[in-house]
Formats: sequence, structure tokens, C-alpha cells
Amino acid sequence: MRRVTFELEHDQFRDSVRKFMQAEISPNVERWQEAGIVDREAFTKAGANGLLCTWAEEQYGGLGIEDFRFEQIIMEENTRHGDLGFYLHLHSNLVAPYIAKLGTDEQKARFMPGIVSGEKILAVAMTEPSTGSDLAGMKSRAVDMGDHWVLNGSKTYISNGILADVVVVAARTDPDSSHGIGLFLVERGMEGFERGRKLKKMGLKAQDTAELFFNDVKLPKANVLGDATMGFKYLARFLAQERLVAAIIFQTTAQVAFDITLEYIKERKAFGQPIGTFQNSRFKMAEMKAELDAMQCYIDQSVLLLNNGELTADDAAAAKLLTSELEARVVDQCLQLHGGAGYMEEYRICGIYQDARISRIFGGTSEIMKEIIGRSLGLDDRKRNK
Repeated sequence: MRRVTFELEHDQFRDSVRKFMQAEISPNVERWQEAGIVDREAFTKAGANGLLCTWAEEQYGGLGIEDFRFEQIIMEENTRHGDLGFYLHLHSNLVAPYIAKLGTDEQKARFMPGIVSGEKILAVAMTEPSTGSDLAGMKSRAVDMGDHWVLNGSKTYISNGILADVVVVAARTDPDSSHGIGLFLVERGMEGFERGRKLKKMGLKAQDTAELFFNDVKLPKANVLGDATMGFKYLARFLAQERLVAAIIFQTTAQVAFDITLEYIKERKAFGQPIGTFQNSRFKMAEMKAELDAMQCYIDQSVLLLNNGELTADDAAAAKLLTSELEARVVDQCLQLHGGAGYMEEYRICGIYQDARISRIFGGTSEIMKEIIGRSLGLDDRKRNK
């Protein structure tokens, strides 16, 4: 399907991103997956090629591009020709905006140049061992000591947890309020900041996921993002973009699964003919193509809405819900069409299947997305139960 939301400059940019991914990322994927972590140089090379935070102001080394389609292209090409474990989208589109939008001029001057160049890799730490993603139940605490803050607590399932040089950490600052949370910039090498295990996962094996521990970490006031009691609202403010980022990647993953399966069933034979010529194969592929094309239109339109500042929380929740569920169906059917080969790790569909299972969980489960959409319709059982 021809995608009409992109223009010539986007196509030219896509060509350059594709070449970068094919030359610098793809050849290293197998090694990174075995090591459970990507090379730091992957980020600095991406930065040198203008592929980190394209939206960042030129004074910090960015391109100053206020068009999310360019970030969309980077995510799509990394998914197709790089590796999902190379978490540059977390760095550029989930964490960096906290610093760029909430940070002071001093904080931006201190951190943004390194973020754009890839020399300062980012992570965000919200999830805790005993509370999952329930921010209201957060136990990590930061105490105001007058001229500094002291942070204590632990976090788990933190993406880029080993590589990160700067971690945006959410911690409770008001013990009397379930929403009294602050966001703090914890830097590599700070006393009391320790990294635990590099966690082994079903998929996304090249992406380092870790436990983080904070034991009496002394944080200067200059490392607080915005108001130290408004973190809950800050986190909610960025959720629409974060969920659209996820949706872009899920949609692209599903499309890649479809594309490699189409190629496979044209070549693989059974009973003397290509398996793609059997009616079941044709019908399955036809159904998937129709769904993928329709969903791509929704995603591309959502990106344009984000560009215009019109993407709502329920729009983004719908995008995340629908793409993650579509990805699950498509990847499962594509593996089935590969037959026994699909279960072998030498075939790409096997890794895609492993990577895709987390999509309906992180960034808000499918069930939570349905709650958000339902409440936007005025169907909120919390009001009825009061």
C-alpha cells in the first residue's frame, strides 16, 4: 500500500536511515543478542548520523525538526533492518522529552548535547518489584534535606538499565499523597546508585533490562525535573506520545512478519506446489494484508495528529491496543505458515514471535488500554462505586 502521508524529503531520509541500519546495526545483531546488550557505539554512531532526537534544538546538536514523521521513519527502519533490542526510541522519544520539556535551561545545557550525540544514554525508572506499574503504590522515596535530596528505593525491568548514563527516576516525595511523586535525574557514578542483575528475557534479547538500586543517593537540587510533587502529572502528560511510539513499532513488526512470510510461502513447496498457492494460505495472507493496510492508515493519521498537538490519550490507547493485538495475531499466523521452520531460531519469524509477546503488556496492558478507552466514553465504574 502506498502511504500518502510521506513526502519526498521523508523518502530521502528513509533511504539514509535504511543504509545506516543495514551497515551499522544489522551486522552486530547476533552478537548483541548473545551478549544481552548492544555496544555503546551504536548510540554514538546513531547520534553522529543525526538519528537521535531529531526534534532537539540545534543549539544542543539536534536538527530542530518538529515533524514526528522523521522519528517514525527511524523506528520503522530500525524494526525492519536493525533490531528491536536497539532501544533508540526509548532514548529519543520516551526519556529525552522529559528533560527537553521539563528541564531548566541549565539542565538542558548540561544533558541535551550528550543525549543528542549518544554519549549520554537514557533510561526511565518507574516500575518497582512489589508494585509493578502501579505508580500510586510506589515505595521509592526522595526526602528533601534542604540543599539536596536523598533517594532510596529499587526499580526493576528497567530498559537500558545497564547502559544508561542518566536515569529519570520516579520517587514518592509526599508521603500523604498517592500522587505526590517527583522525577529525579540520577547519573552514572553517583554514590549509592547500583545496578543489579541484567535480566534474562523471552525476547528483545539484545536490549539490556536490569534492576536498579538507590541507597541514600544524594541528589543536588539541580537534578530535580520540574516541581518535585508533580511527577504523576508529568508522566501522564507524555503517555500519548509514548503509546504511539509503541504502536508504530508493533505495526512495523507485524508488517515485517507478513513480508518475510509472503516471501517464504512463495518458495516453500508441499505436495509439489508452493504452500502460498493453497487456499488457506491465500486467505490468511489476504486477511492479514487488509488488516495491516487499514491499521497503517490509523497509525499514520495518529502521527499527523501528534504533529498538530491533537493526539488524545484515548486515541493513543486505541493505537497501542489495536496494534499490539494485531501484531500478536499476525506474528502467530505467520509462524504457523512457516510450519516447523518457524520454531527454529535460524528463521527470523521465530525471534519476531519471541519479541512480540511483551507488546500487550508493557506501556500499559491491553486491559488497561480498554479501561482508558471505556472511561473516555463516560463508562467509568469508579463513579458508580463511590
